[in-house]
Formats: sequence, structure tokens, C-alpha cells
Amino acid sequence: MEKAIEKAKALIEAMEYIRKFNGKIVVVKLGGSVLDDPELQKKMLTDVVFMATVGIQPIIVHGGGKAITRAMSEAGLEPVWVHGRRYTDERTLAIAEHTLVHKVNTPICETINELGGNAMALHSLSSCALFAEPLNLKSDDGRKLDIGLVGTVKEINAEVLTTLCSAGTIPVIAPVACDKTGGKLNVNADSAAGMVAAAVEAEKLVMVSDTHGIYMDMEDKSTRVSSASEKEVEKMVAEGIITSGMMPKVDACFTALKGGVKKAHIIDGRIQHSLLLEIYTDEGIGTQIV
Repeated sequence: MEKAIEKAKALIEAMEYIRKFNGKIVVVKLGGSVLDDPELQKKMLTDVVFMATVGIQPIIVHGGGKAITRAMSEAGLEPVWVHGRRYTDERTLAIAEHTLVHKVNTPICETINELGGNAMALHSLSSCALFAEPLNLKSDDGRKLDIGLVGTVKEINAEVLTTLCSAGTIPVIAPVACDKTGGKLNVNADSAAGMVAAAVEAEKLVMVSDTHGIYMDMEDKSTRVSSASEKEVEKMVAEGIITSGMMPKVDACFTALKGGVKKAHIIDGRIQHSLLLEIYTDEGIGTQIV
């Protein structure tokens, strides 16, 4: 009886949020272990389908860096990194595109459909939602760095995304973008997610990774920051509390918030129902940036 009562209480708590977010777009960026563990991924996508079922309009943007590295290794290629970016020549791009589309994007779409949702793949081999220009990186002394076919997202096909969402379809976006010349560029999935959230004026951006969020002290799990303003996060960056590994996610959150998104979240996808707990409960489970 007590368990049943607790379930009822949870449903009542969720009702307020279900009503509040009905018809609103939530962009979910999938990364980390969720992409490498099929069971973990299925649990996360079950949460996404639940969101769609109760009226939220999810958009998924996924990464796939580890899968690309494995595919390159199988092809006898050793990744080359330039200032934290994977150097991308034509062969590397071909491997990345094949991996992201066929090994990551397609299984996500298939799982969503199996769970009763309606997914549509958006990538560089079909309908592309991301448009980019070559990324210009410079060394500390000002020299231009050659990183190959790597891009920075400049434009999003927001009209296609919002039309799909309104029709009850879940867009699933792979991080390979098209450029003005019809070529393709490898882009950072975190950055792409932030741009997508801003372009569609999403209610929320949720970054799913292998961290519970932002900690004041990484060695002390009791120091998790449950909520912070942009200014507070910027101060943590300046003080070195937020390090390079977290920066792409934080930057994506800033991009989204500056574009009009109300809240951005960083959660751990390894925790069961972390996505639902962050959205539909008062306490949340990660870090929200407002």
C-alpha cells in the first residue's frame, strides 16, 4: 500500500510539470555511456518517448566520438588531436559520417519506434538540419591551425524541426553538417545542441553525459550545484572550478540561454530515469543553469 501511495504522490507532483511543459520543445543532447550501452540507451529513450506521450516535444542531438575512434582504429587510423579537436581529413570524415549515421543515429531511431514513438533521422545522408562553416582555430601565438574538415554550426533548419515536433515526430540529429558549397563538416555535438535549442526557442536544453552536473569540489559529491545563474557559472569558470572537460557543455548551455531558452540542465545518463527526475520533480538530479 505504501509503495502505491508513493507512486500516486509522484504522479501528482509530475502533473504540475506535465501541464506546464505541454506543447513545449525540449532539446536532449545524448552523449557519454548512453551511446555505448544499449540497455542504458533504451532506458533513456523510454523516458524520451514518455515525454512525447505526455505532450512534450523532444528533439534529440547525439554525439558519437568514442564510436568514431573505435571505427578509425578498426580501419587502421590513429586519431590526431589539435587543441582538443579531432583532425578530420576526407577519410576520417567518411568514417565519422558512416559511424554517426548507421551505428548511432539509426539504432536510436529504431529504438524510439520500437517503444511506440515516431522518430525521424536528420543527418548529412538524408535531410540535414545543421549548416556550418569551417572552424578557424588559432594557436596561442596567433598562428592558424589546420584541423581539416571541422565546422562550427552557423544555421539551423528550425522550420523543419518545429514542423516535425508539431506533427508528433521526434527529430534525431547527427552532428555532421552541410556547408554552403554542398560539402560536409564534422561539428561538435554539444555546440550543435545549444544552437538547435536556441533556434527552435526550446523550453529546455538537457545535456546528458557521465556527470551528475557541476561540483564545487569534484572529490566531494556532496558539493553538487543543483541550480546556478549564468553569472555564477561564469565565476566558477574564472576560478577554475569548471574545467576543460565540462566547458563544451557549459558553452552549449550559454548558447541556448542567450538564444532565449529558459533553463539548461546537465545530468548523468547512467542514473535510471535521470531525464524524468530532472524535468518532472521539484528537486531535480543534476545542475540547472538559468
